[in-house]
Amino acid sequence: MLSPHEFATLMLLNDAPDPMSLDRADLETLLERQLVTLEQLTSGLQRPRVTDDGQLFLKAAARMPDDK
Repeated sequence: MLSPHEFATLMLLNDAPDPMSLDRADLETLLERQLVTLEQLTSGLQRPRVTDDGQLFLKAAARMPDDK
C-alpha cells in the first residue's frame, strides 16, 4: 500500500516527469516497488519513468469507487 504522498508522486511522474520537484524518499519507495524505473539519458543523467506496473496501479486506482 502506498502512502498518499507516494501515490501523488506516482501521479506527478505519470503526468510530468520532473525529478527536481520529487521527494527522494517517495521516489525510492516507488523504485523498490517497481512502479518507477530510472531511465538513462544520453546526457548521462537519469530520469524517472512510470513502469507498466505503475501504469496498471494508476488505472486500477482510477476505477475505484469513492467511499461515501
